[in-house]
Amino acid sequence: MKEKVVLAYSGGLDTTAIIPWLKENFDYEVICVCIDCGQGEELDGLEERAKFCGAEKLYILDVTDEFCDEYIVPCVQAHAVYENKYLLGTSMARPLIAKKLVEIARKENASAISGISAMKDWNWKILQMNPTLSISWYLEPRLKRLLMRVNMLP
Repeated sequence: MKEKVVLAYSGGLDTTAIIPWLKENFDYEVICVCIDCGQGEELDGLEERAKFCGAEKLYILDVTDEFCDEYIVPCVQAHAVYENKYLLGTSMARPLIAKKLVEIARKENASAISGISAMKDWNWKILQMNPTLSISWYLEPRLKRLLMRVNMLP
């Protein structure tokens, strides 16, 4: 049985192109996870795209209410702004995305979590939410793809 990787999937070029790369280079079964924080129509066609490129399945998790109630509202109440100009939009979602990726990784018994963008900050978020995970990083220099190895500890 192949090891599984959970891929933080947006449906963009990078996360779509990494699906066959993960399969070819690591022989993983790829499970895509899209965290819907209110993207709306951007999610149209994701499942077809992911499966066409070799993903075994795609989870689309609607976390809009949780994101608003537990992340946006506290940030607004705390006046969390960047350079006194705008709210910390993208960074507000990262802890919730990390949390959901770990939940799916556990559900699927995956041995790794993979992503493209600002994953460098996610290791502490994932460990903070679940200290039973052991995380190590792999960087494939030519493709600049980041792979986070998650070892499930008893």
